[in-house]
Amino acid sequence: MSNKEVLILADVLAREKNVDKEIVFSALEMALASATKKRHHKEFNEDIDIRVELNKITGEYTTFRRWLVVPSENGLEHPDKEILLFEAQEEIETIEVGDFIEEETSSIEFGRIGAQAAKQVILQKIREAEREQIVNDFLERGDKIVMGSVKRADKFGLIIESGKVELLLRRENMIPKENIRVGDRVRGYIVKVDKEAKGPHIEISRTCPEFIIKLFENEVPEIEQGVLQIVGAVREPGMRAKVSVRSMDKRVDPVGTCVGVRGSRITSVRSEICNEAIDIVVWSDDPAQYVINSLSPAQVKSIVVDEDSKRIEVVVEEQELAIAIGRNGQNVKLASELTSWNIDILTLEESEQKQQEELEKIYNLFSHYLQIDDATIALLLDNGFNSLEEIAYVPIDELNEIGLANELIQEMRIKARNALLTIELLAEENIEDITATLRNMEGITPEILENLAKNGIKTLDDLAELSTDELVEYTSIDEESAKSIILKAREHWFKE
Repeated sequence: MSNKEVLILADVLAREKNVDKEIVFSALEMALASATKKRHHKEFNEDIDIRVELNKITGEYTTFRRWLVVPSENGLEHPDKEILLFEAQEEIETIEVGDFIEEETSSIEFGRIGAQAAKQVILQKIREAEREQIVNDFLERGDKIVMGSVKRADKFGLIIESGKVELLLRRENMIPKENIRVGDRVRGYIVKVDKEAKGPHIEISRTCPEFIIKLFENEVPEIEQGVLQIVGAVREPGMRAKVSVRSMDKRVDPVGTCVGVRGSRITSVRSEICNEAIDIVVWSDDPAQYVINSLSPAQVKSIVVDEDSKRIEVVVEEQELAIAIGRNGQNVKLASELTSWNIDILTLEESEQKQQEELEKIYNLFSHYLQIDDATIALLLDNGFNSLEEIAYVPIDELNEIGLANELIQEMRIKARNALLTIELLAEENIEDITATLRNMEGITPEILENLAKNGIKTLDDLAELSTDELVEYTSIDEESAKSIILKAREHWFKE
């Protein structure tokens, strides 16, 4: 085959298969390189590396034998196609490990290539290019939710055919207990595109929160119109979901709009996700109100916000406790994920008991360090003074207003400041007692270290023996962080 015929062949294949001509040229170069390597192996019994460069204008091609540069100290695993760095640098001073040394060698004639081998390489390349083009065309439509028919099942999940494109729905991305059979029509949300994958390039999910958001966008035209905005969504797939909605127009009820007339809109969404229960939560920029809304249908009696530790304590009636927590803690868990706040649920009795314990703790603190009588302590507590810092540093006028004499105020302020200094020194001494291993452990901040010291946790084993709940209580960090820290602390047990 002449050089001109090579160019004609490339042009014909590109037009026939509707792929870029560069793809065909690349396939031809690979076919020539493959045939050259096979001939060399047959004649000289050497496993060499070959690169072919095809001139896209003239159709001429040049063949190069090449050697990969490897570190000098490693030695050669494949002498026929590797060269040590110091040897390569004798030819090219600036060459580095991972580069190639090339040497032009004789080219074989195109007509002598094993026709079948060349054809296979070329067709394989073209098939890959066609497949990639189909996927690109599919993705250019911009759809996030796609629908197709279940073609078959394999060890990874279900293969779904949508037009000319195959989609993969992994088992972990299917709703639990969902019964899908071959031939069924299935919808899902595109979560991954991997053009290097051997199987389907596109993966979809029916369990991700984005799927339920898109379903609502399709059912509720007010969202597309900008009247409503979905702020977020969380799910326990197949069981319960919470969708946070914000109204951009005060005249529009976000809950009623999403539910629809006689529940038509929300029913349509639920039917797509195996009748998963859905709570529509009204978004609020006030964290306390947002948490109250997210715990629906439970009725909240009172709420205490701790912004420093990002925790919210919610108090409910005894009969509302089960509703607030939900089955297996589902309701409070989803509410916590939706609002990004750690939520503690207490009954009225538990709340009162906790308040009493805290008052007793403050009472003992004031009594011990300030050495004042019960009546004065009660007066301070009744007026909201519940820490030594407040006694030590609030303006004197505020203490005057509750009826305390100047002399007593000055005396209390001095004692409070001395007490704070004493407590700080004790804390430093406790921290100094903590082992270096615990101090240097990943994830342990100075604040966590201080709280551990206060609770007598001074060694890695002390920390490893804690439960997640205990660490959360001592440090006020979130549950996931507590689990991670404890597992890290236990690693040395398994090594030993």
